Amino acid sequence: MMILRYSAASPYARKIRIAADLLGLSDRIEIVAATTADPNDTLRTQNPLGKIPTLILEDGAALYDSRVIADYLDHVAGGGKLIPAEPSRRFEALRLQALGDGINDAALLIRYETTTRPAALRDPAAIELQQGKIDRGLASLEAAPPSGAPDIGHIAVACALGYLDLRFEGAWRATHPRLVDWLAEFAKKVPAFDATKA
Repeated sequence: MMILRYSAASPYARKIRIAADLLGLSDRIEIVAATTADPNDTLRTQNPLGKIPTLILEDGAALYDSRVIADYLDHVAGGGKLIPAEPSRRFEALRLQALGDGINDAALLIRYETTTRPAALRDPAAIELQQGKIDRGLASLEAAPPSGAPDIGHIAVACALGYLDLRFEGAWRATHPRLVDWLAEFAKKVPAFDATKA
């Protein structure tokens, strides 16, 4: 068995759980919670960065981050399943993955700034900078929602929208109706999306 170190709220770990399900690999992966802030958690010896998700292979080697893990799982499943082999589809999927992950990166920085930093030390300009990235990313997706069969890009975008629902009360929904519809359709096609909701 492989072991996935994760947190239920992590959009990156959710991406891997959904990918594993779509690839038919869920029964080969044990899901084990990690506490990134705990210096005694073995995660820090498995991944020197102490970050999730981390995938422990059957030989004990560790893979990280989510992009590397997704690529590995696609390879294990025979390749070209979630990361298409055909160049134009491949780079569109990878571009969407970068966009979804980038929205998550910005949302996490806002979350850290507003929940872990003392109020007197919070930097409104830093929050505004990250919010701009989210807003532009969502506008781009609203103008052209992902299309075609679910791939790693679709999964990353869905997980980003799910994280905005979880941590920011789904405020994005009021101004992005095409994305709302797209996410509802994605959830119908990919039951693992709702099954992995935190």
